[in-house]
Amino acid sequence: MLKRCLSAVFVFFFFVSTAKAQLVIEITSGADQLLPIAVVPFGYDGVEALPEDIAQIVQDDLARSGLFQPIPRSNMLSMPSKEEDVFYRDWRLLKSDYVVIGSVKKLPNNKYRIGFELLNVLSQKPVQKHSSIDVGVNNFRDAAHYISDKIYELLTGSRGAFSTRILYVTAEGDRKSPLFRLQVADADGHRPQVVVESKEPILSPSWSSDGRKIAYVMFRNRRPNIFIQELASGKRQQIAQFRGLNGAPAWSPDGKKLAIVLSKDNNPEIYTLDIATQKLERMTNHYAIDTEPSWEPDGKGIVFTSDRGGNPQIYRLDVNSKQVERVTFEGDLNTRARMTPDGRYLVTVQKNDGNYHIALQDMKTGRVQILTETYLDESPSIAPNGSMVIYATTYKGKGILAVVSVDGLVKYRLPSADGDVREPSWSPYFK
Repeated sequence: MLKRCLSAVFVFFFFVSTAKAQLVIEITSGADQLLPIAVVPFGYDGVEALPEDIAQIVQDDLARSGLFQPIPRSNMLSMPSKEEDVFYRDWRLLKSDYVVIGSVKKLPNNKYRIGFELLNVLSQKPVQKHSSIDVGVNNFRDAAHYISDKIYELLTGSRGAFSTRILYVTAEGDRKSPLFRLQVADADGHRPQVVVESKEPILSPSWSSDGRKIAYVMFRNRRPNIFIQELASGKRQQIAQFRGLNGAPAWSPDGKKLAIVLSKDNNPEIYTLDIATQKLERMTNHYAIDTEPSWEPDGKGIVFTSDRGGNPQIYRLDVNSKQVERVTFEGDLNTRARMTPDGRYLVTVQKNDGNYHIALQDMKTGRVQILTETYLDESPSIAPNGSMVIYATTYKGKGILAVVSVDGLVKYRLPSADGDVREPSWSPYFK
């Protein structure tokens, strides 16, 4: 079972492009009450150095969630790798509520067995009994993220998202001759790989529901075109090259359609494109600009940006009836809407008094909360467990990515050493 869960992740590492400098996480704030947890360095029976420090990756994952307070290794009184070697009084002295222990064992054919266990210090009993994963030498980070997901779910009741990935666009060089790269990386910014690069802009990357394909806009000869690309093989297909604007692709929840924006009839409108049949259906018909479509989780509706009321605001389109209703009313304008996986909240870019921030609107009560305090925020994308929002912003005059929790308490930045970073898109869970 564990091997099957990991295999869906491993398939995404067969890129041939050269990896670029990774994003570096800088945690800026966390929740008020953090859960103390000790992640003990994993024991190892081999001689040669291991490719990755499993325990450190797990510790970093949990710290990044903003819900846990890891115990520093330098404070640990012992470093057990088996439950029978754990002295719970040591961890009570450190005021740790939980302890993660584990081991790494070398197997034939360059394989490793990684075992782990989660222990409750108060009850002195395992929360997660010993479990093990067999991985190759290149998959230590996958195993670590898997362990982090298990711990997160056991202690919070919600599925973790550490094994997911992110898409983003970097721009390097001067303004006269920039180089744009669409990259994919782990959710923590590690192992970046170039998907495609161009001397013309790349925009609006979007994941298919199974995480195996992406859609994006890439300019050619100053004209926008929409492409679908398989991540594992790199196979690419151009699916929209109409006259005028071809933009903002968004996958339907079932993976069968794309919502796109076309201006082939002289005005930007929302269309859906059946990927298998290439059948195009016009969904909006208004003299205003309709753009930035995003599907609701059940596929019954599409939220989009329109200035049909004067300033840009978010509207909802019923896919069957094509009836449109306005959704946002607070703020000078709202754009780039995204719905949380449970359909409860709507995330937007909201402008107030000249400032652009990430906002969260409760779809039941209508209550709006401003989540960010950063500058020129744009392009929000939500983690598949609905806990975090990644977005683009500006920091010290440079375009970076940042993350905020949906309650606004947890915040961290992911700046890049190479150029500006924009257009983030958080992957779904891999199937």
